[in-house]
Amino acid sequence: MNKIKILLVDDQILFINSLKTVLETKGKEIDVIGVCYNGEEAIDFCRHHSPDMILMDVKMPVIDGVKAAKSITESQPLIKIVMLTTFDEDEYVKEALNVGAKGYLLKDMLPEDLIYAVKTVMNGMMPISPSIIKQSMTKGVSRDVMGWFKELNSKELEILKLITHGYDNQEIAEEVNLAGQTVKNYVSNIYEKMDVRDRMQAMRLCIDLKLFEE
Repeated sequence: MNKIKILLVDDQILFINSLKTVLETKGKEIDVIGVCYNGEEAIDFCRHHSPDMILMDVKMPVIDGVKAAKSITESQPLIKIVMLTTFDEDEYVKEALNVGAKGYLLKDMLPEDLIYAVKTVMNGMMPISPSIIKQSMTKGVSRDVMGWFKELNSKELEILKLITHGYDNQEIAEEVNLAGQTVKNYVSNIYEKMDVRDRMQAMRLCIDLKLFEE
């Protein structure tokens, strides 16, 4: 089995060197193929190399992580980008996911949890640190299940299940054989019926209510 080729991007030299050591020591399926210290370096690296995944900080000098993620995703959409940072504010999370990031993780996670998250991304999931999801749930999410659940049609339920399992819109479109814009419309309708603002709140509500446990 081929190893997962990973690029690390962070301006904190001590952290990124420690992360490289941890991944190389504990991640037998992982091959760290490069280290960059800002978004500009990451963009340039990806012009000459093809990592499977990038673990990248949000705030960095020259070009920040969100702008770099947008640029790389547009030019090389097969590269999976996961933000690994200390910033848990909603605005950063939303910006990153909106430009195509496949996950948003916090640096305080255990090494084994990070390695597991890397594997889930390669399997099409979208890991988001639990504390971020929990934080989003404190901002006015309705929990009246009978009020919205019965309003969802079969296709909306199918799509909501995929959202809960970490699929992004593109992956949902492929799974249910619908156009990307059609899926986007379905997702907007689902959020409205659930009375949630975004993907994180929808995921957390379904997880808390154990709606799609297998």
